[in-house]
Amino acid sequence: MTGTTRPGAPYTAGPRTAHRQGARPTCTPPGTALLPGIAGDVPEAFVELAHRLADAAAGVTRRYFRAPLAIEAKADESPVTIADREAEAVMRALVRQALPSHAVFGEESGMTPGDGIGGGEYLWIFDPIDGTKSFITGKPVFGTLVALLRRGEPVLGIIDQPIMRERWLGVRGRPTTLNGEEVHTRACASLEAAYLYATTPHMFAGASAAAFARVRDQVRCPLYGCDCYAYGLLAAGHCDLVVEADMKPYDYLALVPVVNGAGGRITDWQGGLLRWPQTPAGEPVLASTLPREVLAAGDARVHALALRALAWSGGHEGLS
Repeated sequence: MTGTTRPGAPYTAGPRTAHRQGARPTCTPPGTALLPGIAGDVPEAFVELAHRLADAAAGVTRRYFRAPLAIEAKADESPVTIADREAEAVMRALVRQALPSHAVFGEESGMTPGDGIGGGEYLWIFDPIDGTKSFITGKPVFGTLVALLRRGEPVLGIIDQPIMRERWLGVRGRPTTLNGEEVHTRACASLEAAYLYATTPHMFAGASAAAFARVRDQVRCPLYGCDCYAYGLLAAGHCDLVVEADMKPYDYLALVPVVNGAGGRITDWQGGLLRWPQTPAGEPVLASTLPREVLAAGDARVHALALRALAWSGGHEGLS
């Protein structure tokens, strides 16, 4: 088994290869990235800190995985455990210690502004366990999401699967890596050839359910149940589309650099870029104004076809 190990990190496995399809139209690995690169602006110290954050969260989630846990229900009825709260707490503490001027937003504890002048330039966003339902039922497709925004733009993202020890890193201006090895999306020119993921069909309702059905009914194979792991599979060239709704900023902003850096495209359902805009005073706008629908594709052509099929003109509900 091949692989690379980041200094100080546990064993990491190498990238997986994409499977070829059968007689129907196929999606094969592209020769080049589909999106142009952008000049990088992320200091290496921030990248190293992001790895430390993911390592710290992994130490918590591995300890609690498949162990007896008390499961609480949040106000929106979604489950939460001590593992979610502890994993977020250790990441917050590390940012506070290393970069106290940076703001932090997490699923469990909300927004903490940074200290001093320029505290609004950088914002770390954490989802300590994306896929808590998978976590509490012993299924290792949950992940820890770490994002870094600069003036509202996602410039760094990590998807970390601590049980399988797989870590995707996306940094603006650099190729996406899986455990230190570059990965790329695969080419896919039609919906009929596409393998699609969504976390669950129950995340769609009303107009979003109808829109999703227009895509689902055209693809080669709709699949469910991977949470953030599906976006890692897309970045590594194993599937072609991820279509989801009822999302919050901590669910998707870490995914943006990962998907884009692998040659894919990720937007809302109207083709808008996923970011967290700031007010003129440099504060993040209300989270309730952000999109809740996400479309990710490995190929710009199938992204355009999926956008057309979605034909989305609806708004989004406010965050609970």
